[in-house]
Amino acid sequence: MRRNKKTPALTEDLAVLPLGPVLELSEARPLYIDEGVSPVAYSLTLAAGECALIECHDSQLAQRFTDLCAGMFTLASGSAKCLGLDWQTLDERRTNALRGLMGRVGEEAGWIDFDPMQINILAPSLYHTYTPLDELVDQATTLSEIFGLPGLPIEMPPHMSFLDRRRSEYVRAFMGEPILLLLADPISREPEDLYNAFLGQMTMACDRGCAVVWIASDRSVWKDYAQEDMQFLRLSDGGLNPMRGL
Repeated sequence: MRRNKKTPALTEDLAVLPLGPVLELSEARPLYIDEGVSPVAYSLTLAAGECALIECHDSQLAQRFTDLCAGMFTLASGSAKCLGLDWQTLDERRTNALRGLMGRVGEEAGWIDFDPMQINILAPSLYHTYTPLDELVDQATTLSEIFGLPGLPIEMPPHMSFLDRRRSEYVRAFMGEPILLLLADPISREPEDLYNAFLGQMTMACDRGCAVVWIASDRSVWKDYAQEDMQFLRLSDGGLNPMRGL
């Protein structure tokens, strides 16, 4: 598995700790029901390069489940780990470093409307890694062009179309070669060029060892991506349960 060499704080930990799965939820039960995800126990394990395709028709539940994977919930019981590190026991420095290794796409993009989009895209990498600014700009520009933007966007988020904001979200998610992608209804099959570009970057990321949680309300979006060795699950108020593949 490749790692972002310029990610701070984790280097020492990774040198002395045995690497666990990229993502490991072990009977992880959120403490509060009002956090948008049912207080049932969730279990999911993903090694490097593995993918879980999860069907879910509740957008809020899908978004909150990815928050659970990112260690953003207090747990009543069980554990949630990334690379063998328990989110519940990490200090702020290591928590930020781990989140710097993740890419996310979801309903809550979290754009800051009074900052231009290039700042919105680059800010997480600037905050979570030591990668020089010029390298980040080069990465973001290349990814922007791959996803159909004319270059790194400089408009204010409210002045951009929904589709271009979504393209920008992909750029941010794939920055820095993430080790874990958390995707909540990230894409539809149209427009086709964007769909194909997204699948291309997904495939490259998995080949590098990135683990993927891809939640979709319409499983047809997996048609050109799903493989037999992937995990097929359904997420509902009753928890996370296996389902047959496509």
